[in-house]
Amino acid sequence: MRYIIIGSGAVGGSIGGRLHESGRSVVLVARGAQVGALRERGLRLTVPTGTLTLDVPVAAGPEDVELREDDVLVLAVKTQDSVAALDAWAARPVAGGGTAGERLPAVCAQNGVENERLALRRFREVYGVCVVLPSSHLTPGEVVAPCGPYTGALVLGRYGTGPDDTARRIADDLEKSCFLAPVVTDVMRWKYGKLLGNLANAVEAVCGSASDAAARDLTARAKAEGTAVLDAAGIAYASGAEITELRSGTVDVQPLPGEPTRSSTWQSLARGAGSIETDYLNGEIVLLGREHGVPTPVNAALQAAARESAQRGTEPGTLSAEALTRRITESTPA
Repeated sequence: MRYIIIGSGAVGGSIGGRLHESGRSVVLVARGAQVGALRERGLRLTVPTGTLTLDVPVAAGPEDVELREDDVLVLAVKTQDSVAALDAWAARPVAGGGTAGERLPAVCAQNGVENERLALRRFREVYGVCVVLPSSHLTPGEVVAPCGPYTGALVLGRYGTGPDDTARRIADDLEKSCFLAPVVTDVMRWKYGKLLGNLANAVEAVCGSASDAAARDLTARAKAEGTAVLDAAGIAYASGAEITELRSGTVDVQPLPGEPTRSSTWQSLARGAGSIETDYLNGEIVLLGREHGVPTPVNAALQAAARESAQRGTEPGTLSAEALTRRITESTPA
C-alpha cells in the first residue's frame, strides 16, 4: 500500500513521517511554503528520541501524483478545506481505469465528525480515524510530535459498516510505525468523544491559554453543553475516561525544548492561516443544539470569537477569558 497524505501539517506530517521511517511508501501533499521546505530540506520530524530528517516524496497537488490501485488517500487537512480536497482527488484517474472516488479508500484523519459524510458523497470506501496525536507545525518543513512510546493513538474503522480487511491492513502499517491503532466497529463514537475534548481548542486559541480559572470555567461550560446536546440527539460518544485510558502509558507527552504543544486551533491562529476549524467543533454542538432545542451560548460565543480572530488575523490571546465570559453573559437572555 502507498499512502498519499493530503495535508502535511502536524497530523499529516507525523503520520506520513512515521510511515516513511518504517519503510512504507508515502507521498506528502502540501501547499504554500510547506512544499518548498519539504522539497528543499526534507521533513524535520522532532520526536522524544531526537529530530529525524526524512526525504519523503512531496507533491503540490493531485496533478503531481499518478494514482495506483494500491493507494490509500489519507485526508489530514482541516475540515474547512475538506470539500476542495475531496473534489480534487475523487475525480483523479487511477491506473487500470476508474477514478479515485470509485476505487481508492479515503481515510479521514481529522478532528470533528463531518468529514466522513463529506467523503462518502465522493468516495465509495471511507474510513474514520479518531486522532489522539498531540503535535505541532508552526515552521515550514518542521513538525514536532512529543509523545512516546507511541507517537499517537489512531482509532480506526470503516465509516458506517465497521472494520474490514483494508482497515486492518492500514492499522497494521500504523502499528509498525510507532502508532497505537486499534480497529473498532464504532469509530464515530470515538470521534464524538474526541469532539467534546476539542471544544476547549477555541478557548485556548482565543484566550491564549486554557489553564487559568476563567478559561477552565469556559471549557467546563462548553463541554457540559456538548454533553447535553449529544445526549438530546441520542448520539453515543466515548467518555473522557476511555480516551484517557487509551493513551495512558502509551501516548504520553515527553519533555521537549521550546513551547508546549498547543491545539490545532491555536496553531492556525498563530500561523495566520486565515481560516479556522471551530465551525466544525464548537459549531457542530451549536448546530445540534439548534436541531434539538438545547441552548449552547458558550459554544456559540466561542465559535464566533474564533472566526472573528481568524478573519482579522489576530494572534492567540487577544481576548481574555473574563472578557469572553462577559460577552456570553450579556448576550444570554435572562
